[in-house]
Amino acid sequence: MNIEIIPAIDIIGGQCVRLTQGDYGRKTTYGADPVEIARNYEAIGIRRLHVVDLDGAKAAAPQNLGTLRKIASATGLDIQYGGGIKSGEALRAVLEAGANRAICGSIAVTDPERFEEWLAAYGPEHIVLGADTKAGKVAINGWTESSETDVQTVIRRFAARGLRQTICTDISRDGMLAGPNFDLYATLQEEFPQVEITVSGGIASSDDIVRLDGMGLRSVIVGKAIYEGRITLKDLEQCLRNG
Repeated sequence: MNIEIIPAIDIIGGQCVRLTQGDYGRKTTYGADPVEIARNYEAIGIRRLHVVDLDGAKAAAPQNLGTLRKIASATGLDIQYGGGIKSGEALRAVLEAGANRAICGSIAVTDPERFEEWLAAYGPEHIVLGADTKAGKVAINGWTESSETDVQTVIRRFAARGLRQTICTDISRDGMLAGPNFDLYATLQEEFPQVEITVSGGIASSDDIVRLDGMGLRSVIVGKAIYEGRITLKDLEQCLRNG
């Protein structure tokens, strides 16, 4: 298996949670310590972790940097971190707290010139485009608003500036455990072969991961399926062994 599996830790108030379709009113809190969860992933061979600061997404500035620092100091994981990165100060704070990759979403739509500046200044290995879609348009501000821009248009602009990774969540599938939007990801990866299209939203079983791998996708984020026991650590370990 060539696809990289990236477990997700979504944080509110320092706790692991999952939202359904990005709705803060449909929140499930999981009691486990984010640092302990991250260590468990690393122990089975996971290399990259997806951390979402949901407080930060709502507040328009990172709010859980303390948790990020703890995970970074306790593990050697490659951490990609998103949520509220809308200023140069916020971006620097996230990278200095231990993230290797900063996920920038809203700013790429509302101030694309600034996103291009960050891409040039920090390099495409550290700046990730978050292009999450709701009804075909990119959603911004913690998924509370839809822009008038479609995903392809956003990726196309920055791919020409050296973008290497885009995380695309189909919000209608997020947290639903009903399978990802396979057609969307196949289309994006075919159109932008130079960009790593990271699949996010809807993963329900190991079979979904195997299918995405067969389609040539390079990375996939798995969240609720792990917390709900649909995909176990043993399943993840088996997938990694098959790599």
